[in-house]
Amino acid sequence: MTKTQQVRLARRPSGLPATDTWSVVSEELPAITAGEILVKVDLVSVDPAMRGWLNDVRSYRPPVGVGDVMRSLDIATVVESAHPGFSVGDNVSGVFGVTEYAISDGRGVSTVDLRVAPAAAWLGVLGIPGMTAYFGLLEVGKLRVGETVVISAAAGAVGSVAGQIAKAMGATVIGIASGAEKCRRLTEELSFDAAIDDHSEDVVRRLRELAPQGLDVYFDNVGGEILDAALANLRRGARIVICGVLDPDNESELVPGPSRYMALLFFRATMAGFVVSDYADRYGEAVAKIAQWRDEGKLEAREHVVEGGVARFGEALNIVLTGANNGKLVLAM
Repeated sequence: MTKTQQVRLARRPSGLPATDTWSVVSEELPAITAGEILVKVDLVSVDPAMRGWLNDVRSYRPPVGVGDVMRSLDIATVVESAHPGFSVGDNVSGVFGVTEYAISDGRGVSTVDLRVAPAAAWLGVLGIPGMTAYFGLLEVGKLRVGETVVISAAAGAVGSVAGQIAKAMGATVIGIASGAEKCRRLTEELSFDAAIDDHSEDVVRRLRELAPQGLDVYFDNVGGEILDAALANLRRGARIVICGVLDPDNESELVPGPSRYMALLFFRATMAGFVVSDYADRYGEAVAKIAQWRDEGKLEAREHVVEGGVARFGEALNIVLTGANNGKLVLAM
């Protein structure tokens, strides 16, 4: 049998998770049986969506149960296999959880090619953040050449990829981020046309200055006042893509809805939410295109790696929830 350290949900938090939100336990895994694999988890994806999974509310997927291993998407290595589709040594991606080792029946598990990109990239630009940016912009946002795109939380894992995809598609791209350094990176390193610092600038006024004809696509990662600022600056026929909300202080409350929603009527605009797993059967298409843009130098990605394994998961999650990460955050096991 294999011994593993796991992070389990000890209690549901209010606001930012605290140390007593989690417990680290040791578990003996049984021997695998026919059709199963044993994997060693190498990297854990740490994402803002994890905070929502801790609330006991109805959502697009069930909440993590108290006492359960914390849900996460991981990159792992197969160390034992009794499954015809996987061999020892395969690098795989799957929802194994925040644990050192895991047993899987192979459902939802796919192999990843580390010759195409390093492991961390398969949790970032070639993983769920990249898929979210790709389908959110092209399928939900219906982006067209020459349009003006505004992206909130633009320095984050999803926003930074979305902005670069929009540039690769021939759009004018304005990013909204928190802090001068993040805004500098957007324009100087990621080729955004402009950036707005929502900590020090009037977002409504700056959007009117930068997009006097209005915006065509708004990719929303934060909600609240920034969503209202975008609604105040729409062009006729605009599309608003609701990707997520990042406001850890309000996770135990309802996020305030938009006060300028009548702009949807005035400008004949649409606002739609989506969950990236709806496009799971097309991930291969997105991976191929994003990898092409990456090879052509049109798309740059950065990973923020936290070392230390399961003991540092709570710390790593709060880095993401407070926006202190510099690129896609992954926890190295």
